[in-house]
Amino acid sequence: MNSIKILASGMYLPEEKIDNNYFKDIFNIDDNWIYQRTGIKNRYWAKDEKTSELAIKAVQNLIETNENININEIELIIVASTNYETTMPGISFEIQKAFNIDKCMCMDISAGCSGYINAIDIARKYLELDEVNNALVVGVEKLSKYIDKNDINTAILLGDGAGATLLGKAENKKYAKNIESIGQDGEILTSKENEKIKMDGKKIYKFGTVKVAENIKALLEKENLSIENIKYIIPHQSNIRIMESMANKIGATAEQMYINISDVGNIFNASIPIALDQVIKNNLLKENDKIILVGYGGGLNLGSILIQI
Repeated sequence: MNSIKILASGMYLPEEKIDNNYFKDIFNIDDNWIYQRTGIKNRYWAKDEKTSELAIKAVQNLIETNENININEIELIIVASTNYETTMPGISFEIQKAFNIDKCMCMDISAGCSGYINAIDIARKYLELDEVNNALVVGVEKLSKYIDKNDINTAILLGDGAGATLLGKAENKKYAKNIESIGQDGEILTSKENEKIKMDGKKIYKFGTVKVAENIKALLEKENLSIENIKYIIPHQSNIRIMESMANKIGATAEQMYINISDVGNIFNASIPIALDQVIKNNLLKENDKIILVGYGGGLNLGSILIQI
């Protein structure tokens, strides 16, 4: 076993859709002003649902939309998030309980906005060591609870949702990763106890374009691949300007970049698995296609993962 394969995927978005008109009177701006600067038209905010409930509903969607998935055979659950209603039990344990999964190892990780990338790589290690046969990785956020609705830097960007990915073992498939952290610069995006999420937009923009592009280039160079070898790049949906600048720096075409930020907003750890689910459900991939998942954000944390389908 030298890689992983995606066995199934699922996602969940809350019912309440918040379009740009919601902010018109709050910030004295219109829909076009937000869209031109962020690429966002809609985001979703949960009302009474807990973060764990969003995660459970994404897993339920995975089950309902994929045949021959036996949820009781899952041996590892890893959840990546930046917000939790409870310290114990973790969201992964709540998923295990909701589906009454017996012999299963659970863990929650906190690695900033790109923790889903770390979770995928952790799961891969358990699979490669033959300690588990499959692993469920979930990225989930309820950011609406932690944003200052009067802060234009975060309110117009952030939303809620969850994405779930079931992984298994694969033979003779390429897998590579380049994950790094820069804790020294962590103060440019924070979520602290009894405080709302705070972000230095200019510094995040520079980080998301320069450092992330360098990270992807280093991954490709290490694997002796060019950008032309990649079918899709699925980035954390942070801001359209960041993603377009990133694409330009690495030489990716618009067709190679999978972008859905217009419809869902920025959902931190849920961004990549939701986008990945859409790519899979829309049958945009075929056997042996190579994709790169790209995460970056709070921590600071960044990483790119190459997976051969």
